[in-house]
Amino acid sequence: MPGIDQVAKLAGVSTATVSRALSGNGHVSEPTRHRVRAAALELGYVVSSNASSLATGRTRNIGVVIPFINRWYFGAVLEGAEQALLGHGYDLTLYNLSGGDDQRRSVFEHFLLRKRVDAVIAISLELTGDEVDRLMDMHKPIVGVGGSIAGVRTLSIDDAAVARLATDHLLALGHRTIAFIGGNREYDMDFHVPSQRRAGFTAALATAGIDADPELFRAADFTIPGGYAAAKQLLGNPRTRPTAIFAASDEMAIGAILAARDLGLSVPDDVSITGVDDHELAAFFGLTSIAQFPALQGRMAVDILMDQLHPDHTALASSNTPLPFELIVRSSTARPKL
Repeated sequence: MPGIDQVAKLAGVSTATVSRALSGNGHVSEPTRHRVRAAALELGYVVSSNASSLATGRTRNIGVVIPFINRWYFGAVLEGAEQALLGHGYDLTLYNLSGGDDQRRSVFEHFLLRKRVDAVIAISLELTGDEVDRLMDMHKPIVGVGGSIAGVRTLSIDDAAVARLATDHLLALGHRTIAFIGGNREYDMDFHVPSQRRAGFTAALATAGIDADPELFRAADFTIPGGYAAAKQLLGNPRTRPTAIFAASDEMAIGAILAARDLGLSVPDDVSITGVDDHELAAFFGLTSIAQFPALQGRMAVDILMDQLHPDHTALASSNTPLPFELIVRSSTARPKL
């Protein structure tokens, strides 16, 4: 195995410069960094993670805490974060909290505090004050994705505004009998995403002078089967059938499209359907959706984290950064039949 001194000799720099260039710690000009990396690649030199950790006190490993791994949105945020971390030379350790409160306590009280990670990204988790304090006491930077957390750099999306945009789209097409498929208290998650989206839906109707009809609400679990079952109930009665459905996630909206087709209804001729996420299957189903760019969210979280780990790195400086969203119109929505 070649040593750091051989890399330094080939690159024409000092061993200290090689260390800074390959670790990302300290200032090195880009031409020098490229020259050092090229020399290391030519010689087959690999930085020892144990030696680097002893020298710098860092593991170059980031802990990512996530509530689900089997939902498209969470996987897409994770993928964006992982690609960005790899680009900065960091590994990722995933902590999936789908096991419930006991698992969450174990992760925050033990695993993350064993100095195995340099920092933490929390995706769609509303960290408690105790969880934040434990990490801060260990000098582990934190970035939250999904909503505002006191004392933590965060990226948040206005879920009420997202729902208003989706509902306003249906209202602008001329729909007045609009159903909502979303979560109730049973399905409420951190940052109260289901409640926020229902509030945005109701507010959009109120602005248009329409009272939200409780008979046109169905709770579901943000999955395709959940959306299918809810839409079957909404669309099965021809006397109360809505002309449009806003589902609070694309997976539920896709379930609604499948339910409409199984009932012999045409989308959008008989019912317009829209969702939230811009899921990877949205284009296949022609689904109108509110895109929230989850992969971008992951990359932005890493950029902010690098700003905390490396003082010479420049990222967004505000404590809470709003996330972008955009209406993507496809073939699942149209004006209602006269």
